[in-house]
Amino acid sequence: MTALQRPLRFCMVTTFYPPYSFGGDAAYVKRLANALAQRGHQVEVIHCVDSHRALAGHTSPRPYDDHPNVTVHGLQSRFGILSPLATQQTGLPLFKSARIRKILDRGFDVVHYHNVSLVGGPKVLEYGQGVKLYTMHEYWLVCPTHVLFRYDREPCTERHCLTCTLSYKRPPQWWRYSGALERAIKQVDLFLAPSRFSMEHHQRLGLQAPIAHLPYFVPALAANHAAPDTQPADRNEAPYFLFVGRLERLKGLQTLIPIFRHYDRARLVIAGTGTYEVKLRALAEGIDNVQFVGHLAAQELHALYRRAVGLVVPSICYEVSGMVILEAFRQRTPVLVRNLGGMPELARESGGGIVYSTDAELVSGLDRLLDDPEYRAQLGEHGHAAYQRLWTTEPHLEGYFKLIHEIAARRGLLPG
Repeated sequence: MTALQRPLRFCMVTTFYPPYSFGGDAAYVKRLANALAQRGHQVEVIHCVDSHRALAGHTSPRPYDDHPNVTVHGLQSRFGILSPLATQQTGLPLFKSARIRKILDRGFDVVHYHNVSLVGGPKVLEYGQGVKLYTMHEYWLVCPTHVLFRYDREPCTERHCLTCTLSYKRPPQWWRYSGALERAIKQVDLFLAPSRFSMEHHQRLGLQAPIAHLPYFVPALAANHAAPDTQPADRNEAPYFLFVGRLERLKGLQTLIPIFRHYDRARLVIAGTGTYEVKLRALAEGIDNVQFVGHLAAQELHALYRRAVGLVVPSICYEVSGMVILEAFRQRTPVLVRNLGGMPELARESGGGIVYSTDAELVSGLDRLLDDPEYRAQLGEHGHAAYQRLWTTEPHLEGYFKLIHEIAARRGLLPG
């Protein structure tokens, strides 16, 4: 019996997990855990509630909403937010070490690490047995601020790690100079990169470890959410372009909003919240065709994607990849993506979008999508076809299990 034929035991180790989460890395972990559980595997998740409280100022009252085969361990320490701070500083699980070891010592076929910066640091990569994977959702392995966005102003092209860390008002991590990370990396069988750009960039920045490209996925929608609208849009409603994501400086909305001050052919609808929201709203003051709609439920987002002329992704950092792009393709909505980081890969590989480098190129793309419905529909179909072929649950799990099986067979951990 091979690794693909019998139920396996998985453990996901991550700092954030919904509802105690903020971004796409936690959404991916939840999707993966539940997709595995739905196929008969047993999945346990270790995450840090204290870390969410430290950054959000509170803990979410909402319950976990997972498949019965998923067991979630939301770790809390009597030291509260001092626990993740201690991990950030020392690179050790410290106050949560005993609990993490106790869970992992129960034995798993696969231990899959994600964002472990506050739940265990590099030391946690040495815990547990079985096939060990690490998904590089960000650049924590090569960047103390995780995002390679120097001084919170621009993509990092020259290393100034100490002064950059201080500019983010974070204390230096002296363990990064001790060899602890290099030792821990050797305990991981394979690092998974959601984009080829991320894989190559980690290698250029000196990560010496085996890396494989495994893109993100988003599950297919029920037919009533995936089909095009059968009702015509309100003729009095102006067409709109859509932004979906966290409202943070590195997402680049401050470069997009001023364009719509003079671009009156369409609206800009902004879905999301974040720490940069107050400044963005101030920037949009007096611009009637820019609308902030806040955090939306999934069904509301589906409708926004479906009716949008296009999704705009103006990120000014080295984004690893973009699940919002896959969500747009799922609804046959084309994308306009800044030519930076891992985002353009999805537009180019699918043929489902426009890649721009300048404001003039962006405006030209906006105009073309508005003026040429046939072209817009063609991009949408190309994006949707690539989504179905490459970025749904089944192709992702097929690639995921193929890598697991290869590692397990090589190490003699599972019959192969």
